[in-house]
Amino acid sequence: MDLRALISRGEGEELEFKKKTTHPTRISRTLASLANTRGGQVLVGVDDDGRVVGVRDAEEEMFVLREAAAHYVEPPLTLSFSEVETEDDRIVLIVSVAESPHKPHRAQIAPGEWRSYIRVRDESVQTSSLAEKLLERQPPEPGLEKIPLNRDELRVLDYLRTTPRITVAQYTKLVNMSRRRAYRTLIKLTLHGYLRYHDKEKEPYYTL
Repeated sequence: MDLRALISRGEGEELEFKKKTTHPTRISRTLASLANTRGGQVLVGVDDDGRVVGVRDAEEEMFVLREAAAHYVEPPLTLSFSEVETEDDRIVLIVSVAESPHKPHRAQIAPGEWRSYIRVRDESVQTSSLAEKLLERQPPEPGLEKIPLNRDELRVLDYLRTTPRITVAQYTKLVNMSRRRAYRTLIKLTLHGYLRYHDKEKEPYYTL
């Protein structure tokens, strides 16, 4: 594997740099977020600027990472590891996390307290309860699709046939209803398969 080419990509949705693994609770958020999004890699022994500092003990790093994946992420994750030795005898540990078919994974942030995370650009971000439901891919309630949508619900579908996306604020203005009611309507349409929810930008939005 070309380590230089990998580092040159910089941190992003599928790549994170870590100088070292300090504690399972900290790295568990990164592992869960990668599994909940599109998978990716963690380079241990590389600082935030992309400078290779190496790891002192690769076995110790792998032990902490396995502990995090097995006991601080629920459901547990299986990681794969590879070691790369640089020209100046530094070791970088490449940790690969596959996108999971068993979303959402939650990371333990304190005893008895678990949270879901996803990758947003180069950060692990705690999910909203809505996004967590969407990660679970909950099946629609039986028969809901057969129920005709009301006029306000149909308007958002018509709007999205000519416009790429809509936010709660835009929908509130479109149908002249309260923000709370607009939000609940969009959630209903999302959870039952009419819309797709996106929360990886500053303001969440919805598409067909």
